[in-house]
Amino acid sequence: MSAVPKIGWWATAVVVAFVIASISSLLSHLSLDLLSEFWSDAYFRHVAFFSFYQALFSTLLSVFPAVPVSLALYRRRFYGRNLLLKLCSITLVLPVLVGVFGIMAIYGNSGLLKHWLSHWDVIRHFSIYGLSGILLAHVFFNLPYASRLLLQILETIPVEQNQLAAHLGMSAWQRFRWIEWPRLKQSLVPVTGLVFMLCFTSFATVMTLGGGPKSTTIELAIYQSIKFDFDLTTGAILAIAQMAFCGGLYFLFQRNSKNLSVEIETPDRQVPLVKPGVRLLVWDSVWLVVLGWIIVPPLIAVLVWGINPKSISVLVQADFWHAIALSVAIAFCAGVVATLFGYFIVVTSRALKLKERRKTADGVELLGSLVLITPSLVISTGLFLLLRRFADVYSFSFFIVVLVNSLMALPFVIKILSPPMWLAEKQYSLLCASLGMKNWNKFYLVDVKASKPALVYAFSLSFLLSLGDLTAISMFGSQDFQTLPMYLYRLLGSYQMDAAAVVALSMMLFSLFFFALFERVSRLSGRR
Repeated sequence: MSAVPKIGWWATAVVVAFVIASISSLLSHLSLDLLSEFWSDAYFRHVAFFSFYQALFSTLLSVFPAVPVSLALYRRRFYGRNLLLKLCSITLVLPVLVGVFGIMAIYGNSGLLKHWLSHWDVIRHFSIYGLSGILLAHVFFNLPYASRLLLQILETIPVEQNQLAAHLGMSAWQRFRWIEWPRLKQSLVPVTGLVFMLCFTSFATVMTLGGGPKSTTIELAIYQSIKFDFDLTTGAILAIAQMAFCGGLYFLFQRNSKNLSVEIETPDRQVPLVKPGVRLLVWDSVWLVVLGWIIVPPLIAVLVWGINPKSISVLVQADFWHAIALSVAIAFCAGVVATLFGYFIVVTSRALKLKERRKTADGVELLGSLVLITPSLVISTGLFLLLRRFADVYSFSFFIVVLVNSLMALPFVIKILSPPMWLAEKQYSLLCASLGMKNWNKFYLVDVKASKPALVYAFSLSFLLSLGDLTAISMFGSQDFQTLPMYLYRLLGSYQMDAAAVVALSMMLFSLFFFALFERVSRLSGRR
């Protein structure tokens, strides 16, 4: 049996080295005296408490409705269902600021809903800024995502169970109790944990809709301490606290977690045989309308508001096109780095699995996914504090942003590549050994051929996540170095809403174009 490739160990070592370097830089700015005082500081307690309860409420509002929504999508086949599932997938890769802008256009102070219903006192006093806006944005992004994950779990129910349930004449409640709920409850903990972590580490949403000191999370407090106050000690303490919280939450949820699929599309399997009934039809229809109302209006608002008298003046600006070029360059480089590192790590982990060293293999993949417990803003802060000792930080901005964005996408890449590459290894390892096939030949003739759709999807997800990211660029960006999300954020911050609408529409169209392009390439590669 062939030896375990070392390339994955080297890739993991690089990831761990950058994370350790960032943490070490943060620790060097800590003071035990200030640390003890900081834990008793009222501002820190408020920020920590707000971070937890906004994430908790966001998770409850996203995951609980996702159960009936996923059941409705599972039971019903209707005109527009595939489009609705596509929209659920798009929210995963849609730039956060595009969704935030669409929500502001609908629910904001000058939004359509407030304009139409201004005579109602409850609407008159509603403000999009603060906790209410954060919750709206998190539900917009996470309810469709959680629904899609749970739908994928429901799609694993064997056809024979559905046939038996129909043969026994089970009611909808009996089907839910004995067939669907046992599947769902096994995945509710990992789905809830994933959504909670996404809400807890949310940065762009809180930075845009936070609404002041009362609505500040730990990540936003880190950014404010470093970028505006240049209080390195406070920023370091907050970053360490954020990492400790995320690490604790990750291992808490990981104990009861199962592997979740991260496919873009949900396969359309056989429709479960459900007894016809008006009440069940109305119940499912209500939840499908709720899902559509959450997703569709903000996207339509971006499309409608993006075509305005400012369109031409924005599209002819050199800064706009420079931001597009920089965004695509960073996203491409981050996608390549994340896909290569993920491939290297999976190559080593699957070889360890083949030798029955599964715990070591899981450890390699876990080390490659350290960004799950070390948020990208924490890594960015550590690198910022480290590099400023030796050189001008902003001269390395491009490389640092690419590195941080690729690290952010690496856990997704590992999760995408691991199953198909492990399957290919089990099927072809003996044949490759007998033919003396290894290294480049094995990579091209086996891995690429067998796992091409997964490789394309891993790159596309990394590319799209980096294209809409605001975290790293917010720390290292400047007036001469800004991506499209940063450009949009500055327009929103200066209340240039018409120009911001044009940029938001451009970002959405770019994301949809690349989403469709990569999906098409993935399908074509799967047929060959």
